[in-house]
Amino acid sequence: MISTEVLSPTPENIRRAAETLRSGGLVAFPTETVYGLGANALDETAVGRIFAAKGRPAADPLIVHLSRADGLAEVTRAVPPLALRLAEAFWPGPLTLILPKSPAIPALVTSGLETVAVRVPNHPLALALLEAAGLPVAAPSANRFGRTSPTTAQHVWQDLHGRIDLILDGGPAPIGVESTVLDVTASPPRILRPGGLTREMLEAVIGPVEVVRQKRTPEAGLPSPGLLEKHYAPQAEMILFTGPGARQALTAFLHEQRAAGRRVGVLATDAEAAAAEQAGAVVFRLGEALPSIARRIYAGMRWLDSQGVELILCRDFGEDGLGLAVHDRLTRAATRILHAP
Repeated sequence: MISTEVLSPTPENIRRAAETLRSGGLVAFPTETVYGLGANALDETAVGRIFAAKGRPAADPLIVHLSRADGLAEVTRAVPPLALRLAEAFWPGPLTLILPKSPAIPALVTSGLETVAVRVPNHPLALALLEAAGLPVAAPSANRFGRTSPTTAQHVWQDLHGRIDLILDGGPAPIGVESTVLDVTASPPRILRPGGLTREMLEAVIGPVEVVRQKRTPEAGLPSPGLLEKHYAPQAEMILFTGPGARQALTAFLHEQRAAGRRVGVLATDAEAAAAEQAGAVVFRLGEALPSIARRIYAGMRWLDSQGVELILCRDFGEDGLGLAVHDRLTRAATRILHAP
């Protein structure tokens, strides 16, 4: 077992974490979306340690993180003008671009694909670490595979202590859902995974984009991270209510389950929390606006698990703006989805 250390974000500790990356080690670090688990993207042995630490299947590719856009030449074979336009508009930021991969990137990073996922994160600690390391860093979310993504250093510790070398603690991730993955090798460009950059923001700059809604199994091969049918899941059974009658259906189901003696958790907006508490639920308050809901949804799942609930209930929040990313994560986390007309 590795002795995992949690470090504060001092200049000395950033230098130490950078040296750990250069020597083939694993470092968890905050980004604006969630915490990532980083390794030298050019070192296949180091990248292999990511898959082993997470228990991640080799068919699920990784995102390569850069400190600035001019590092694209090292990790890609070609950079189309559209990619440069997007990088200028949205990097650093929660946008991952799918591009033709450079031979320098090991096949393990891309799951054998001839494309690579790349982004420049918008977090001062992540950028400082990447700059100090002086190399591209492959980094999926810093959690056990398939589980709820980590938005704090404590979440990373819960999942990965004893499996990785260092955790840089930069406080809670400000966005809370992963980056948007956009395939610019397709025409029109395709959102493979909705995330912290909204479809509306993309289309305001480049025009129409397609949203790919297909869910996959690892055996089918994955062109992007985050496409598995079951992903981002809490330990408890989770039921998602969709449709116009979602609120009422959730409330009725909650009363039924409480009457049956089950310990039930609810992910609720602030306005809905009191009614759920009165019904005897363990409630995690998400706030009201979509940015707050997105920022708190993973933390809420983890907190309800820590409270020992048997069942987690949540309603859908629509697909406008950040709602599309929240909807995607909830549908992949849910054990069952109940539509209420």
